[in-house]
Amino acid sequence: MISQHPAPASLKTLLGLDMKLVTGLLAAILLLAGIGASHAVVRIADDRGGRIGTYVDKYQGLRNSGEAVIIDGLCASACTIVLGAIPRDRICVTSHANLGFHAAWDFGTNGRAITNPEATQMLYSMYPSPIRRWIAARGGLTPHMIFLRGKELQTMFRPCYLDAQASANKSLVPAAASH
Repeated sequence: MISQHPAPASLKTLLGLDMKLVTGLLAAILLLAGIGASHAVVRIADDRGGRIGTYVDKYQGLRNSGEAVIIDGLCASACTIVLGAIPRDRICVTSHANLGFHAAWDFGTNGRAITNPEATQMLYSMYPSPIRRWIAARGGLTPHMIFLRGKELQTMFRPCYLDAQASANKSLVPAAASH
């Protein structure tokens, strides 16, 4: 017969910590399993944009990868192409998401920025219709940046309820700052 003696207090504490660790690990596994079929998430934050072609290429690869996208900070200029390149059901926005839109531009002969109407129209046509309507209601794409954020943005894209999930996954490296 095995006698049952109460475990020392230090062993009870150790077992309690182990159970908390196991519970935490199980919760993390279940959380990660719920991310989606691709099991991968790309976080976009503090991306000021760059050359349109660079972003089209980058987001085509991202689209083909099946990865989900969390927008968790500034996504401006060419970065916003993600909205049309990635299926809407694979994009979510955190409370920190801030989208910046403006007309496309090139450097003129004197080194000054000149609006490029053809590239601006191409950029505009890439956006989903709710974004195009929002831009049109604010005067269209002009040289001046307009920002979409907060509740207004979260009516167009699903909110990321797990903001902590965003910081636990990889980020896209912003492209060069030129347009």
